Amino acid sequence: MLNSEIKEEMKKIAVKNAIEYGKARQSAVISKILSKFPDLKANMKQLSEEAAEIVDRINSTDRRQLENDAERYAEEFKREDADRAERSAQHKFELEGADIGRFVTRFPPEPNGYMQIGHAKAAWIEREFTDKYKGRMALYFDDTNPEKEKQEFVDAIRRDMKWLGIAYDTEYFSSDNIDIMYSYAEKLIEGGKAYVCSCTADKIKEGRMQGTRCVHKRQKIEKNIKLWREMLNSNGGAEGMILRLNADLKDDNTTMRDPTLFRVKEGMHYRQGTKYSVWPTYFFNTPIVDSIKGITDVIRSKEFELVDELYFYILDCLGLRKPRVHSIARLEIKDNLTSKRKINDLIARGLLWGYDDPRLVTIAGLRRRGILPAAIKSFVMRFGMSKNDSEVSIEMLLAENRKLIDAISKHMFFVEKPVKVVVQGIPEDMRDIKIKLHPGTGMGYRRYRLSNTFFINMYDASKLTKGAQIRLKDAFSIVVRYLDGNQITAEYIKDGSGNDSAKVQWVNEGNYMACKIYEIKDLLAGDEFNSSSMIVKEGYIESHAESLDVGEVVQLERTGYFKLDNKDGFAFISL
Repeated sequence: MLNSEIKEEMKKIAVKNAIEYGKARQSAVISKILSKFPDLKANMKQLSEEAAEIVDRINSTDRRQLENDAERYAEEFKREDADRAERSAQHKFELEGADIGRFVTRFPPEPNGYMQIGHAKAAWIEREFTDKYKGRMALYFDDTNPEKEKQEFVDAIRRDMKWLGIAYDTEYFSSDNIDIMYSYAEKLIEGGKAYVCSCTADKIKEGRMQGTRCVHKRQKIEKNIKLWREMLNSNGGAEGMILRLNADLKDDNTTMRDPTLFRVKEGMHYRQGTKYSVWPTYFFNTPIVDSIKGITDVIRSKEFELVDELYFYILDCLGLRKPRVHSIARLEIKDNLTSKRKINDLIARGLLWGYDDPRLVTIAGLRRRGILPAAIKSFVMRFGMSKNDSEVSIEMLLAENRKLIDAISKHMFFVEKPVKVVVQGIPEDMRDIKIKLHPGTGMGYRRYRLSNTFFINMYDASKLTKGAQIRLKDAFSIVVRYLDGNQITAEYIKDGSGNDSAKVQWVNEGNYMACKIYEIKDLLAGDEFNSSSMIVKEGYIESHAESLDVGEVVQLERTGYFKLDNKDGFAFISL
């Protein structure tokens, strides 16, 4: 039985989770309670049931009562947040048991999609430990699902790793080790530790939930070996047959309830072609590949903690060396997506441009948006080896990026919804103008020959009245003489006059071009796609923009930082 202290702690976690995210999640409650009471892993069934009951109760509570409950825990929440901040600040970047010169780790993406910022966190941490312990790091493609994996994704992951600046010492693929996996599978069968099952998926799920075994679990070893070899030699004709671990269907850890080790998947594999039709699952493949490849330390998301028992059990059954496994918190960006399935759905519906859409936190999307690799590293490394769940605003990443780009970004003027301003009386010696490309660095100047016709932002124009004085930034001041519909007539004011007037951005006739800017907002509104996640604005930008390189970042004054995405129509994306 769970005691009252643990139940109260679970309630407190659920309340805070509901207050912060609008709804409590069972997985968050279990994760946090396990980090506080790790011995509860031995009683996962009861823990899961209690967590489900508490979460349901909290989520059915009205908001006012929820806030009253939260008030009761206010001081505790405050202390916990302070302790967490202190622990984070004092975090020692080290791994228990790791030795200098005898450290080997791997970064294991599945090539079924593009890298995202959570992957970058794991890869950077692994690289940092590799350097710290003077070890080796592998790029390991976990590619045993021919239905979803593509060479396109392998190439994209390699490209993203190179762009991020994350070096690795070697590279290997799960699918190159299938024959080895087959021999280890047969060893399990011969030891009575695995059996062939042909039950339906629903039947298997029911048996695992209820802890009841199917008829195949009673099969003799000889029959399982015969069926296994039939699977291997059927050329896909054994559809519906799987190899399952022969463990304990009543284990409190449901991961241990006879999981699938191999399944039949027909079709073309991007690397192996049609050579294989029986493929290992992650549960079987990963521990074996880690062991035979000499991995000493595995660093992975704590969502796999319940799988650790299975990971080590398989290695014990096969008599293989066991790496050390270290858990870190998963990194989530608030109001964004990392689910490949959901991203693919939005792309298919035409709501996203692709995996490099700048609204996404894929590495390709961040690169297209203008986020620098150094900013990504600084951002993800601040979370270190913490096991506290992180769902943070992307603004934290953008702030890191702004620190890096501020000193190197050229400044320019952008005018949205342009309004014409005709200025009379401009002296000849004021028509040749040069403006600094950056107010604080030696980037040089942009130079223009001015005509009498300017364009200013409609917002600025809407505030003008007859007789008002404004300063065309970095040029000179003018006074409004007439307002006639969509045109303003103004007069030059002698240099030195009107310097305290409001400053406005401008472009000059003959020295501008049309452009678009894409302002990026949160991808999601709640759990739904945010139809306002990308706002397109049209206007004019200074003609000096023609000298920019695609990918270059500029600061459009009073508007923000933008990256030149392409020169076809001069499209800029906000940072």
